[in-house]
Amino acid sequence: MCVHSGEAIVLRRAAWWAAAAMTAVCLVLLQGADAPSGGVPLPRPLPPDAVEAVVPDRVGTWNICNPCGSGNDFGRATEIATYAPQVIGLQEACVRDVERIRRSLEEVYGLVYRVEYGTVLRNWNRCGGLPWRPGGYGQAILSAAPMTDRVSVEYPVGGSEDRGYLAVTTLVGGRPVRVFNTHLAERRQGEVRAGQIEVLATEVARHERAIVLGDFNAVPDAPELAPMWALAPDTDPGCHPSNTDADTDVCTATTDWDSTFDYVFLRGITPSTHHVRPSPYSDHHLLYTDLNDGASPAPR
Repeated sequence: MCVHSGEAIVLRRAAWWAAAAMTAVCLVLLQGADAPSGGVPLPRPLPPDAVEAVVPDRVGTWNICNPCGSGNDFGRATEIATYAPQVIGLQEACVRDVERIRRSLEEVYGLVYRVEYGTVLRNWNRCGGLPWRPGGYGQAILSAAPMTDRVSVEYPVGGSEDRGYLAVTTLVGGRPVRVFNTHLAERRQGEVRAGQIEVLATEVARHERAIVLGDFNAVPDAPELAPMWALAPDTDPGCHPSNTDADTDVCTATTDWDSTFDYVFLRGITPSTHHVRPSPYSDHHLLYTDLNDGASPAPR
């Protein structure tokens, strides 16, 4: 068949536009799959030592760094999936970010977590949304087991920003326990933190078995932490309030600026191991602790 030059040009242009359209569709599909807010993220392999399932007697805490951006949500999910605690408390958590993290944990890594929120702010600049419907910001607790008796308390004095604690009852190691998650006032506001810890400690003292997670914004020997130390030891075996300036290096730093601000306090429960894992997705490290309190860890 003979094709005239004009017809050939038309055919070439049609073919070019078809190829361009197909390329655009592929790019949209790929971007949508990897975008934090669209579709199922592209699978990323977990490290070789990652656990295979949720560890029933493992608890964790992580300040996920709100200024670090929602673009890190899939990376944050990957970090949580690597260690897969039964319960983890998140601070500086926007509801939208936590939902993305939960979706990736389930759809990519097969880990199903329930969630409860302790929102203390609704802030468009922090968490997005519409100006008249800003996103929620505060604490969140993820648990592989159902949670009951949720209580969310905003401290009477927040300091430079509203702060509070979230508490639930859930199962850890197959046994019920009261879990608290908090974020205290900024590091230069010790007097404000003292008032906040008084509120928190009063509630923790009501329970024979409790786990207190969070970013306390205070080093171990800070005087305002004394009520917590009186109720429950931290799971870091080298970290205690009697440390002096000369031996504070026995506490494992939990931040990028080499301070110990994050804790897992245990009341009526014995810890087994304590781990601190730096992460590129936050300026705080992810902490997790295995407990001598029930079921054995899941196989690795």
